[in-house]
Amino acid sequence: MSYYAGLDVSLEETAICIVDGTGAIVRELRAASDPESLISALNVVDLPMERIGLEACSQSAWLHQGLTRAGFPALCIETRQAKAAMGAMPNKTDRNDARGLAQIIRTGWYRQVHVKSVPSRMARSLLVARRTVLCKLRDMENAVRAVLRESGLKVGSPGRKLFSARVRELADADPTLTDITEPLLAIIATMYRELERLTRRALESVRVEPICRQLMTVPGVGPLTALAFRATVDQPERFRRSRDVGAHLGLTPRRYQSGETDVQGRVSRCGDELARTLLYEAAHTLLTRCKKWSALKAWGMNVAKRRGMAKARVAVARKLAVIMHRMWCDHSEFRWGKAPACHAA
Repeated sequence: MSYYAGLDVSLEETAICIVDGTGAIVRELRAASDPESLISALNVVDLPMERIGLEACSQSAWLHQGLTRAGFPALCIETRQAKAAMGAMPNKTDRNDARGLAQIIRTGWYRQVHVKSVPSRMARSLLVARRTVLCKLRDMENAVRAVLRESGLKVGSPGRKLFSARVRELADADPTLTDITEPLLAIIATMYRELERLTRRALESVRVEPICRQLMTVPGVGPLTALAFRATVDQPERFRRSRDVGAHLGLTPRRYQSGETDVQGRVSRCGDELARTLLYEAAHTLLTRCKKWSALKAWGMNVAKRRGMAKARVAVARKLAVIMHRMWCDHSEFRWGKAPACHAA
């Protein structure tokens, strides 16, 4: 008989439930949330496992990697689908969640999540760390601006390298303001230095990555966008069609259809938020700053005339995702298209 296990992973401890082919509970136990402890617990049970499922979370890739290396048929399932299935239970506990996961794995009513490779996870961690420092740096600059506004002083819009000098110039007449802003400026200087360090690290990763260099031939796509797309897709063959990448990144509209009602809403915003944001910025760069003509830009400007620039950016971002995936699969170059006769002349 085949057996199925559901793992409800938390930060410190994991609840394990094992069921047989009929759905009857065979064994329930707990183990520490690390691969060695989970492997030991499953080896003690010593049952032929057909599938072992755990929800996608921050630790799932690490645990999945350890379980598969030990020979267990582990897989990660989509969190939203698992939550919808277990939402019918009146009481939410780790034990009940493990039971629900075990039944989901047994019946096959789940959607498997791709577990990314270690290089892709490290690249994404680098980009997330850089974005975190950048967001906190902006928060610190806004805090300094708020302190000066209390005294009627306005910083204006100096460049990032001139920000500290401008603040010191305004606060120089008041010793109290100087005492308040100097610690904040010291923190800003440290954060700016570390931001440059992380940016250089990301650029070095792109410089030695041939796929990223190929994707950067697309107009509007810079090194950070190429690296984020490379880390998000990881394996291009896991998408049957290139246009599926747009839906995977949440750049396609939602749809609600029931009886006589059929509504198409805004984009779903599912998937990796970092890659989606960078693609949106690349689309904005293509439409507003790229001087060279391309069929993609012409298509995006036509969309902007009909639907507005905001929707055109989203549409071009989805097109960029589809084009970059196809280029990656075919090892081809970006097709600029045939320029109009007047432009060629």
